[in-house]
Amino acid sequence: KRIKMQIEVLNSKGKATGRTVELPEEIFGAEPNNHVIYLAVKQYLAAQRQGTHKVKTRAEVKGASRKLHRQKGTGGSRKGNIRNPLYKGGGTIFGPKPHSYDIKLNRKVKDLAKISALSYKAKDNAIMVVEDINMDTPKTKTFVDILGNLKVADKKVMFVQPEYNDNVELSLRNVPSVLGVLLSDINTYDIVNSEVLVLTESAAKIFADDEKAEA
Repeated sequence: KRIKMQIEVLNSKGKATGRTVELPEEIFGAEPNNHVIYLAVKQYLAAQRQGTHKVKTRAEVKGASRKLHRQKGTGGSRKGNIRNPLYKGGGTIFGPKPHSYDIKLNRKVKDLAKISALSYKAKDNAIMVVEDINMDTPKTKTFVDILGNLKVADKKVMFVQPEYNDNVELSLRNVPSVLGVLLSDINTYDIVNSEVLVLTESAAKIFADDEKAEA
């Protein structure tokens, strides 16, 4: 038997609408797996690295290629050219070269990581559902007022919509504490990095509909 979690839907004033949405226990009530969360976050952060670091070897630095002095008879050590790594301005030994930091993770591992992260948010009562927000024009102040009504204005918020909305996106992108994402684009790092997950009613219903389709 599939168990559902009932979440109250709030309006933009922060008041109860009398409606609820069912979030599937299989996702939001699953036993979290800390290790897969670690792997998914590690992969995300590694993918942000450009990997363009580079130093010059002795073959690439400027400098004459002549031998500094003869091999024997000077009483000093043997020396090649001025580009020797031991000299100032010489090349670097075993320095970094451009390479990718990408880490491969299986799809099932990524999905389990997202489920685990969402489950932690549910355990911490850090998931809210707000009725779909419609704006006639972009207005950051209006969106900030909504956050204030929901009592999350001082927290790092991940605001999830089912599809792109120009006016809402333009209104929230200037709020430093808010990350607006599409439901299809959520990832483990963003979930873990936020303090509160705010789902629009349409986005929350997709979770329930997906579970019904699988049942």
